[in-house]
Amino acid sequence: MTQPSLIRQLGTTSATALVVSNMIGVGIFTTTGFLAGDLGSPGLVVGIWFVGALLALGGALCYSELGVNFPRSGGEYVYLSEAWGPAWGFIDGWVSFFAGFSAPIAAAALAISAYLAYFFPSMAGDYPGAFVMSLGIADIRLGGAQLAALAVVGAFTVVNLFGVSEVARLQNVLTGTKLLVIAAFLVLGFAVGNGDWGHFSTNVAERTSPSTIPAQFAISLIFVYYGYSGWNAAVYVAEEIRDPERTLPIALVLGTLLVAALYAGLNVLYIYANSLDELKGVVAVGSLASESLFGARGGGVFSAAMALSLLATVNAMCMIGPRVYYAMAQQRAFFAAAGKIHPRWNSPWIAVLAQGICCCVLIVTGTFESLVYYIGFTLFLFTALSVLALLKFRKRPGWRPSRWVSFAYPLIPLAYVCMNVWVFAYFAQSKGQEALWSLATVLVGAVMYHFYIRKTGPARE
Repeated sequence: MTQPSLIRQLGTTSATALVVSNMIGVGIFTTTGFLAGDLGSPGLVVGIWFVGALLALGGALCYSELGVNFPRSGGEYVYLSEAWGPAWGFIDGWVSFFAGFSAPIAAAALAISAYLAYFFPSMAGDYPGAFVMSLGIADIRLGGAQLAALAVVGAFTVVNLFGVSEVARLQNVLTGTKLLVIAAFLVLGFAVGNGDWGHFSTNVAERTSPSTIPAQFAISLIFVYYGYSGWNAAVYVAEEIRDPERTLPIALVLGTLLVAALYAGLNVLYIYANSLDELKGVVAVGSLASESLFGARGGGVFSAAMALSLLATVNAMCMIGPRVYYAMAQQRAFFAAAGKIHPRWNSPWIAVLAQGICCCVLIVTGTFESLVYYIGFTLFLFTALSVLALLKFRKRPGWRPSRWVSFAYPLIPLAYVCMNVWVFAYFAQSKGQEALWSLATVLVGAVMYHFYIRKTGPARE
């Protein structure tokens, strides 16, 4: 009996929607409050998002060339395996399971709860009525925030069992809803909102960070890069994209540019609505800004709409992650069960379920802030290694270079790698505990490869 396989059925619209919906989400709706306190200047708060956009665009251009030459599912797993060997490919997939997808899904679900707390205070992450049990190395917390997040993850895990075609249609609808919410928020906020442009000329807040501005700028790029994470979304489903040589570059670049423009507008609107002192430390900055602009009733409407728009982020990552594990299993570089395709739904159903279970564990054992720091450490490392691999791949006979990356080559890939190294160094120094947890995940992946995967023998080309 022939093993069911993935089908090329995603066009440019669906691939671009996947990039946009995977990028616009938790970061832009939650991190500006941290930036306000750390940087203390409206110009720096807005400007750092443009630096992040350049970084994301450089990565997207490099990934479009990688995706065209390796038009199969898996993303970084494929590139690292080809460039640095199967061990690095497995470790990337292992880390992606925990920090690349499960943790971001959990964080997004908790962010939805934070926005719903505008109506139901018991859904706030710090609500005192939550059940807490200490396990020594971690605390289990179960309250309104966690229950709501668990319900969101459970629902989208079930939806993603039914194949990419149905999920893609749902994704297009959710992405359209998200863009309409943001567009309405921007247009109405600037047109009729009760803001103050004086916040930009006289609004300098007392910084909450002891680090120098250059050092803090590098550290704060963690939040910004987290906000832009998802620019590489389309490469993870390359095996299901029609005409990937044409579709991938368009989807990656167009999606990144669209998101960059929206992010700049949203951050300007946040500061137009509130002073930096009011924004400092606030997670649900969208709720605060909408209430300041439109009053309590308008704030409620947009808080609900933003919570709804975050559903697109959860769905996109629930869709993408299992394709990485599927690709690894197909190369005998991951647990074989992850490579099983459901005969009726044509989805990697076991991988989808495993990811959903992991998300639920992270929701009850972590907080939003701890999850973001855990994610941040690995985002820089593995994308930088993938872009660095491009320098090696370009020496291969028959390699198809992208005209985008060929401009002033190797400026774009080298600039991307150097920026990542700069941020990575400052982050490791300032957030040692989170870095250690992330490093532990990498080391456990190396141990799993050495004692289990290597013995089963990864597939060779």
